Amino acid sequence: MGHRRAAGLFGFVTALLLPWALYLKWRLPSHHVVRHWDTAWTGFDLALAAALLTLTLCLVRRSPRTQIAAAVAGTMLLCDAWFDLLTAAPGSGLDQALVEALAAELPLAGLCFLIARNGADALRLVKPRR
Repeated sequence: MGHRRAAGLFGFVTALLLPWALYLKWRLPSHHVVRHWDTAWTGFDLALAAALLTLTLCLVRRSPRTQIAAAVAGTMLLCDAWFDLLTAAPGSGLDQALVEALAAELPLAGLCFLIARNGADALRLVKPRR
């Protein structure tokens, strides 16, 4: 598949996804009890750990796949912060999710995207605190 066809395909899917997302916003209930909630979160966190381990190994080995691993890990960290915040219980649950997002998930995602854009050389741009 050529670049133009791939771009056309992804553009078409995007055009379908936008009205679908609006439809879901109007039709889905704002409260829903979910079976296997624990398994869903555990599975996601294990996948995130695998992505971060992959990035770690790529950095150690100076792999040419480091930028891809960083993009995957950064995206998963953003998703983790998003769903933690939106599914947190009001009060201390939301406070904890907000602290985790601001102190860990979002800064790590930013670093991942810096690596994804500039490769491991981006780490030279991050100066350690003295």
